[in-house]
Amino acid sequence: MTRLLLIPPDTRPPTLDLPVGLARMTGAEVEVPPAGALPDFFTPGDTGALRDWLLDHAARADALVVCLETLCLGGMIPARRVSDPLEAALARLDTLRELKRLNPGLHIYAFGVVVRVAHDNDPHEEKPYYGDWGAGLRAYSTAYDRHARHGAREAGALDAARNAVPPEVLADWLGTRERNAALHLAALDLLAAGMLTHLSVTLDDTSEYGLAAYDRRRLEVRADELGVWERFDTYPGADEVPCALVTRALRRGLPPARAWVRYSGTLGAGAGMIYEDRPAGELVRAHLRGAGCAQADSVQDADFILAVNTPGTRQANVQPNLATVDTPHRHLPAFVDDLLADLRSGRAVSVADIAYPNGAERRLWTLLGRVPLAELAGFSAWNTAGNTLGSAVAFGALAPLVTDRAAQQEALFSRLVDDALYQSLTRPEVRAALTDPSPYDLGEQRAAAEATLRDLITPRIQALWHTYFAGRGLELHPGEAHLAWPRLFTGVFPLRVTAQIAPEQTASKPTAPNQTPPKG
Repeated sequence: MTRLLLIPPDTRPPTLDLPVGLARMTGAEVEVPPAGALPDFFTPGDTGALRDWLLDHAARADALVVCLETLCLGGMIPARRVSDPLEAALARLDTLRELKRLNPGLHIYAFGVVVRVAHDNDPHEEKPYYGDWGAGLRAYSTAYDRHARHGAREAGALDAARNAVPPEVLADWLGTRERNAALHLAALDLLAAGMLTHLSVTLDDTSEYGLAAYDRRRLEVRADELGVWERFDTYPGADEVPCALVTRALRRGLPPARAWVRYSGTLGAGAGMIYEDRPAGELVRAHLRGAGCAQADSVQDADFILAVNTPGTRQANVQPNLATVDTPHRHLPAFVDDLLADLRSGRAVSVADIAYPNGAERRLWTLLGRVPLAELAGFSAWNTAGNTLGSAVAFGALAPLVTDRAAQQEALFSRLVDDALYQSLTRPEVRAALTDPSPYDLGEQRAAAEATLRDLITPRIQALWHTYFAGRGLELHPGEAHLAWPRLFTGVFPLRVTAQIAPEQTASKPTAPNQTPPKG
């Protein structure tokens, strides 16, 4: 049994519960720090408590999956906001050296996230001034990278962008970026020194031009110098990386899992993404490598099928979109036919729906009604295309290692609930029931939002289980739905799936005195 430690970027279900669930379904033992040590939205975690926890647990562990931002700066979001000096962050990074001294056999899979250039003016996930100056900082980011690539002809645009933002705002924002970039470069040195088994530094909400792309090139140059590419990845992604590295840890010593990729359109690999700097096919290749996987040469040679629903030519945010998503460049009924055929042939199928960001495509979800959803190896359709792909790849790569069927069904069902029932169907209805809600902070409307959420989604969860999962020897134990943070973006849907107790087993158990036997 693999003993795994996990320090996630935060405590949202996809970044904490999902990687833990993926590990559990293979029989691994997973430990995470106490909740009080982990970040809560933009409130930093306790880096001292995290260090102590690691030192207490490392000797008994086989592998550690660790978010550098959480360990060194209090969390992925806090790392974009806190003013901790670089020296403090680097001192916390040295904890990983201490762990290797305590347990030389510990395999450390570390990941960091290049500071994003947010596409919206969120003052909570970014520095507070981003609400006022987000557009100007984005313009500067693009102009700086264009100048870095194309030279003098872009100098005028860069000067204009620099002058449009208050100097103190620009200096603070760039200082935060430079501190985090230095942390990632120091992690590359740790990798070269043999302290880390693998390092991933990913790009959140990136684009073709921008400071994130500039920072990526700096990392690539340093990786060239150190000769560490065999154990290093940098590509668009963020929240899904714990799943990818958990997959690497659990498959250590095994040949790379091979994926046969099926796209919903014959040109799907060329489809454009909104929050990534490359087309779908290159994104798929990057996420397969990030999880230690490879593309199969044929369907017969594959360990799993990665079924990718791509947009016709480019993603769009609002469903339905007839201009770039639902076009003749793809054919969803045939895509579902192939998916069904794969399942009937006994192949492990993991679905990655990246036609739209932030939830399953409603048309595909309708067509999946004829698919035995409980037989899928995995399903993912949340947030960016990278988040979706990394999660789906992890499901597929770990499918051959599943020993706990209830845990696999729990992880799968949780994603169906979150990505389809909530993100695509229920969240728009909850938003419509509120009065002009802010996308950044619901404020006093949070209680009403959560009440409406429970009213709408609870019967849908029960119906989904009854239609596709009931009668398979498992039992669903749902909890009370709520929101992870004071915004609609992330819901929390607590649930457990357990093996059903046979009636004769139930009858044989004595009833405690003065206790009413359970109904049903």
